[in-house]
Parts: sequence; structure tokens; C-alpha cells
Amino acid sequence: MSFYSNSIFIITGAASGMGKAMTEQCLQNGATVFALDIRAELLQQLSQRFPNAHLHTQILDVSDATAIADFADRTIPLLNGKTLVLINNAGVALATGRFIDTPLSDFEWLLNINLWGVIRMTKAFLPYMLKTQKGRIVNLSSVFGLAGVANQSAYSTSKFGVRGFSDVLRMELHDTPIKVTTVHPGGVKTNITRFSKMGGKVFTSKMMEETISRFDEIAKTSPEKAAGLILKAAEKGQARLIIGADGRLFEWITRLFPTAYIGMIKFGLEKRFGDIYDKHGIPKS
Repeated sequence: MSFYSNSIFIITGAASGMGKAMTEQCLQNGATVFALDIRAELLQQLSQRFPNAHLHTQILDVSDATAIADFADRTIPLLNGKTLVLINNAGVALATGRFIDTPLSDFEWLLNINLWGVIRMTKAFLPYMLKTQKGRIVNLSSVFGLAGVANQSAYSTSKFGVRGFSDVLRMELHDTPIKVTTVHPGGVKTNITRFSKMGGKVFTSKMMEETISRFDEIAKTSPEKAAGLILKAAEKGQARLIIGADGRLFEWITRLFPTAYIGMIKFGLEKRFGDIYDKHGIPKS
């Protein structure tokens, strides 16, 4: 049997971007998919597009521990011993500027989704994988999980956390058939920047518009291409996947210059975003 027909996929953040593209590609290959998102309207559009497919949509907030536990209790009996592929894709971004200007409440909000969502979903479904002695866990980190970047303190913290959590899982599961894949995408043409939560007192709507515009310019990889690469890596049980030329550049710089990369990336950011932030990373009014 093929990877898709013999597996059941659970995909968080499935209604847009890479999550939507992965959901569509899984369905097109005959897989059963549980597509999870907080946006009911987008989930409904997905259902309308694939009315006869093995698609189960579910509104789920991955920051809600009780909702995740309830979903797992309802879903695990439906898996029927099939291989479970858990793709922890849901994530958000934050536009606040420097760490000193970032309210801790916003920092905690992001961690609760980007990091705790991954941890809770894995905790809920790993026992099933251990019982069946098969499965795949795919955790979406970022190039900001390879390098800490100014004005991205919460996001980088969450993505480094996902990377570290995934490495621990991979070691603990080393002698089992269960494989863990960590994904580090570079710029992918999704709406994550456009839907960033604004916070703090220094980041303005004008800065937000400029940031979105710059991201759209540098994001070279389509969600569809990224989705295909992620699913292929999951099928192979690949330990780590870097997506995009920018992603490979981040990996190369941080491997060769584990501390000096700070100045190198800072210089590059100043060239591209110097009219938005000053050299200290403070947004210009």
C-alpha cells in the first residue's frame, strides 16, 4: 500500500498556506485527512472543494489544551491501527519590534500556539504511535529556529523550542519505527506576516505595511512546492528539511559562524529594512 492510502494525516493550520497545500496534496493522493484550523469559513471552503474525499474538518485552537485532549479522545478510536502522520503546522507571527518593546502577554500568546500547540498535539497522539509502533511527527520550525533574529524574539524563541523539542523526541524514539521530521522553511508565500498580531507601543500600521511588502518581495517559495517537499520528507522519515535558497543560506551561515552570524545577518537586515528600523533595531516613526 502507498504511504498515502495506508496513512491518516492530522494537519494543524490546515485552512491556508502550507497547511492547505499539504491537505490538498494528501487528498489528491487518496489519503484520509483531519484538517484542523480556527477559521471555520476557510475550513468550509476546503470541504466544498473536496466533497467526496476522505476529509474531516475540525475547528481547533491549538492553544487550548482541553480542546486538544477532547479532539484526541474522539479521533484516536477512528484511526483503526493505520499509520498516523501528525503535521504540527499551525503558527502565528507577532509584530512588536524589539524584545524590550514586546508585552509579555503577546510573547506568551505566541508561545502558546507555536510551541505549546506542537507539544500538546504530540503528547496527545504519541501514545497511539507507540502502541501501533509506527507513525510520523512533522514539526514546523523556521529559519528563525536556526538563527535568532532581531525584532523576532517571541517567534525565534518558539521556533528554536520546536527544533529542540523535535531533537529530544528523535533521540527518545531512535530505536522505534516512529520518525520525527523538523522543517525549517525560508520565505514561503503565505499570509503569516500579513496576519501578524500587532502589539506594543512602537510598532505602527505603516511599519506593518512596509514589513508585509518586504516579505512578499523576498518570499520565493510557493506553499505548494513547500508542501510537496514536506510530505516527501515525512514519507522518507527525513530528520530535517531546509526549504528555499534563503533557508539553505541561513543553515550555512549558522553552521560555519555559530556566533559571528549575528553581525552578518544584522548587516543584511539593515540593508533591506534600514528605512523601517534604525541600526539598533528600533522602528523609525
